[in-house]
Amino acid sequence: MTDSFYSIYRHGFVRVAVCVPHVRVADPAFNAARTSGLAEQASEAGAAVALFPELGISSYAIDDLLQQEALLDGVLAGIARVTEVSRLLNPVLLVGAPLRFENRLFNCAVVIYRGRVLGIVPKTYLPSYREFYETRQFSSARHAVGKTVQFQVETVPFGNDLLFRAQLISENLQREGHELSGPKVAREFVLHVEICEDVWTPIPPSSHAALAGATVLANLSASNITIGKSHYRKDLCASQSGKCIAAYLYSAAGPGESTTDLAWDGHALIYEDGDLLAESERFADNEQIITADIDTERLAQSRMRQTSFNDAAALHRGQLETMRTVAFDFHSPSETGGPEDGKVESSPVRVDRLHRDIERFPFVPSDRVRRDEQAYEAYNIQVHGLMQRLRATGIKKVVVGISGGLDSTQALIVAARTMDRLKLPRTNILAYTMPGFATSSNTRANAHRLMDALGVSAHELDIRPSAMQMFRDIGHPFAEEDPEYDITFENVQAGERTSHLFRLANYNDALVLGTGDLSELALGWATYGVGDQMSHYNVNASVPKTLIQHLIRWVIATSQFDDDASNVLQSILDTEISPELVPGDGSAEGPAQSTEAKIGPYELQDFFLYYISRYGFRPSKVAFMALQAWGDRTVGPWPEFLPDHKRNQYSLREIRKWLELFLFRFFQISQFKRTAVPNGPKVGSGGSLSPRGDWRAPSDSSAAAWLTELRQNVPE
Repeated sequence: MTDSFYSIYRHGFVRVAVCVPHVRVADPAFNAARTSGLAEQASEAGAAVALFPELGISSYAIDDLLQQEALLDGVLAGIARVTEVSRLLNPVLLVGAPLRFENRLFNCAVVIYRGRVLGIVPKTYLPSYREFYETRQFSSARHAVGKTVQFQVETVPFGNDLLFRAQLISENLQREGHELSGPKVAREFVLHVEICEDVWTPIPPSSHAALAGATVLANLSASNITIGKSHYRKDLCASQSGKCIAAYLYSAAGPGESTTDLAWDGHALIYEDGDLLAESERFADNEQIITADIDTERLAQSRMRQTSFNDAAALHRGQLETMRTVAFDFHSPSETGGPEDGKVESSPVRVDRLHRDIERFPFVPSDRVRRDEQAYEAYNIQVHGLMQRLRATGIKKVVVGISGGLDSTQALIVAARTMDRLKLPRTNILAYTMPGFATSSNTRANAHRLMDALGVSAHELDIRPSAMQMFRDIGHPFAEEDPEYDITFENVQAGERTSHLFRLANYNDALVLGTGDLSELALGWATYGVGDQMSHYNVNASVPKTLIQHLIRWVIATSQFDDDASNVLQSILDTEISPELVPGDGSAEGPAQSTEAKIGPYELQDFFLYYISRYGFRPSKVAFMALQAWGDRTVGPWPEFLPDHKRNQYSLREIRKWLELFLFRFFQISQFKRTAVPNGPKVGSGGSLSPRGDWRAPSDSSAAAWLTELRQNVPE
């Protein structure tokens, strides 16, 4: 079996497990058996790494028993047992044990993979304060003389400077001259190991390891529990993960450890780039395994973009050059494979469902508290951006076109709050609804209701006469009442609206407030120049459609305005998204055109935009992630405000179709519009498409590379 499109390992994810076994004090045989049992469970779960607690083979809190020959012999036998069991297992096992080398005893992590010990990592920093006296029994890694040790029947690398780099089987075969069109498993899977106290120091060994390329940092810890300590552990792991732009795995000793003077809570944690992916139950009676899928490609992309990370690597180049790489042939758990001699093979496991949450709306968190915090920030970023522009120009009025749709609604409520903050009357907002040939009665009514509810200067300006004059001037068939509803027919209306707004701004000493959003800009869904692409200042420029919808919901939920305004805002949310430029047959109150029927669901297009513009992921990976998020509406959290009938799901065929459209429009036909966008505040970390900010690209590029990757690697 080889990795298919549906395997997480094909798309740069690595499943990791943190295990908290039950131990017996100073009983290596029992502890090795429990370690082996949990290792088997981690393998069945499709994990590539399984982390165990510090000194887990001997147990941690046994003091001078660590120096007893009988116990040390038992530890060696226990490691041998775990090593033998690992031949049939998928993960790299990180097992804690006291080991004697160079007439010293070291607190070690033994790195085991498919019947081999890849290396041994001794602890660097030994606590000798409060309840800890490790220097009584152990020597630090700094005191080791050799770089290798004789262990079992072979010589293995030894030290705290080891990077365990996964070597792809496909790469090995290709070097040997074999043609292979098979899977692309995690290319950025580089593992580093440290032990407990190492991460509590100002410069942990894992910091240098990350700068040298390690993406998965693992900490074998015992870590007794005292009141409040768990919060500090989490802060510590989150910070180290975030600073190192890495995954951080942390274990702590659990049930069975000696409670002569200490207590244990079995705290296991998995972080990625500062985000908590998984956490164990504390003080559990039973053994535990937690798993999560690390996105190693995301980490590599983030490091590539964060220039300060690479500056730090250059500053510490001398130390990083001394680090050693231990390469090993990595078999994805979703393919068959075995040790180098080929005599033993492990069975493939199914790993087609991610063990991590993929937000359906990456610009809008599902968690209500985070979502409300971000809505508050986004709304106020927009308000403060407009406040500063008005102060800087000395202009006290704005002109804005109101269509009764989402974008102009968001711009208007931002303008209203801006006037409130500047202590200017809302009548300084000159709002115009400008019906055309396809304006529906519903959106026209909503536009008037909204302007009235907010107390702005409300106007209606019919653009049809001036549009008809333009049709006559250019000889368009519609001038003779021929229903030729082409692009020119649509753009003449958009252009007339924008032209009127600019002249109204000139006449009233005002600023034209833009309304177009980030999603439309990404897809090029705007009329260039004398059209809705242009304004004096655009508060929505970096706000995607899905976030605008949520911001309006947030304004309603938090009663930013009165009930009349909230009622019309809800009506606008419930209206079909449409440019309203092509007339219907008059049978419906709502718009005759559907934007999403033409360019795809905005909830999917915003998903694509986030991962392609922010992380540069391959289209096939974005499609895989979209399938994880949107393939089954019954799986994963939804924002509670979204009604059941709007909780959609999409097949891979639908995802592929709309992603292909996105790639073509984004990379090939719409960059010229983004190159000339007006000023506007960057709102979210998902990015801005301003050429002065997060996205700079040529206007004449081809989308061929992205479309080829999609068509070759995403099944129809």
